[in-house]
Amino acid sequence: MLKLNDVGPQAYRDAMARFAGAVHIITTDGRSGKRGVTVIAACSVSDSPPTVLACLNRENPNNEHFLHNGRFALNTLSAEQEALSVAFSGLTGLTTEERFDLGHWDTLTTGAPTLREAIAVFDCELIDSKDLATHRVLFGQVTGLRVGELLRPLLYHDRAYHVL
Repeated sequence: MLKLNDVGPQAYRDAMARFAGAVHIITTDGRSGKRGVTVIAACSVSDSPPTVLACLNRENPNNEHFLHNGRFALNTLSAEQEALSVAFSGLTGLTTEERFDLGHWDTLTTGAPTLREAIAVFDCELIDSKDLATHRVLFGQVTGLRVGELLRPLLYHDRAYHVL
């Protein structure tokens, strides 16, 4: 049924479920603490200088670590990493350390944890952020980059994981 005027929260979420997005784990570490979260809302902003953005829910106080640490890594997941995505989604109740124990991590330039098996890693210095409604948009200048194996990406569409 076509709804032209219903733009309430549930209708909006239903419409956004029609978007297909790459699945990432965004990570940070530093004086404020270590944190990792599954995100779909992330994309390129510019290639000169290389800049990405990622959106985080401000209602979770642990996401303040990203702002206070001033750095983050965007780790793009392959189809084989669905379980890792679920673990970092927060739905499993795992602690931060239990989440990170599930992957193989190192660092590139900023000190943010980078997933060695990711199909792409964008290691970033936080250059700006914007709070809007329930979310914070992080803008990161890419200071380190790793391109992994050419594997099938993990996608999220219609509230479920899919493979391209």
